Amino acid sequence: MIRKIEAKDKNEYLQMATDFYHSGAVIAPVGIENIEATFNEMISSDRYVDGYFIEHEGKTAGFGLLAKTFSQESGGIVVWIEELFIKPEYRSHGLGAEFFDFLNEQYKNASRFRLETEPDNTRAIALYKRLGFEPFEYIQFKKGK
Repeated sequence: MIRKIEAKDKNEYLQMATDFYHSGAVIAPVGIENIEATFNEMISSDRYVDGYFIEHEGKTAGFGLLAKTFSQESGGIVVWIEELFIKPEYRSHGLGAEFFDFLNEQYKNASRFRLETEPDNTRAIALYKRLGFEPFEYIQFKKGK
């Protein structure tokens, strides 16, 4: 089951997001202040960010965090899968694929889905390719945090 993250889920979300940012799935940790700011935005509005808990047999197995933007390149709304985290004990249960099925249904109006992964995250890359994602040949830049 996939459900929207609610205010009552704050502690569990903060712990899982912290675990995600201290895993091999990311280049560098993110401070708790950023994680809390994201949670606060997700609870106050769904304009920029949506968060979902992924549940398995009545227990929280992971979460997905989405950011939304408009893209002239794709001609519409782009849903960024910012984070997809499945707790280690729930991996290989098909929960990642279930989450993407949910996204395809929930965000039918999206013109594109985008995501990033570390080059060493071979399991994630295999899942994304199996689901029809194609790599972009972009070099990304950033300024600021």
